[in-house]
Amino acid sequence: MADIFNDEKRSDIMRRVKSKENKSTELRLIEIFKQNGIVGWRRNYPVKGHPDFVFPKKKIAVFVDGCFWHGHDCRNTRPADHQEYWRNKRERNIKHDKEVTAMFESRGWKVLRIWECELKKKNQNELYERLRGNFELK
Repeated sequence: MADIFNDEKRSDIMRRVKSKENKSTELRLIEIFKQNGIVGWRRNYPVKGHPDFVFPKKKIAVFVDGCFWHGHDCRNTRPADHQEYWRNKRERNIKHDKEVTAMFESRGWKVLRIWECELKKKNQNELYERLRGNFELK
């Protein structure tokens, strides 16, 4: 389906969209934390880098990254229109993610990045193994 707006108008509209949080993925991870007895996490913790979850006592920052936006190629989906724009956008996000991870690690924190696709039930065993390496699961 063709866009009803011209490129300039669409760009203006998209520039005004600001992400606050991806609630569905965060809520799914909260559910997984609760099911596995993982405690001590905080959301909206006032720390530079804005992780989705922080475990202050363990010094662990958890980010739940959307697969498309942060460069995970699990689905290999790419928009047909404006390919260069989206490629550049993803590259900027990947670069920013690496910088934020390095910043936390330089402070002695561990960073755990969870892909959106890992929250699906079919991938839960792999996710639980990653969590088990960082937390005591019940």
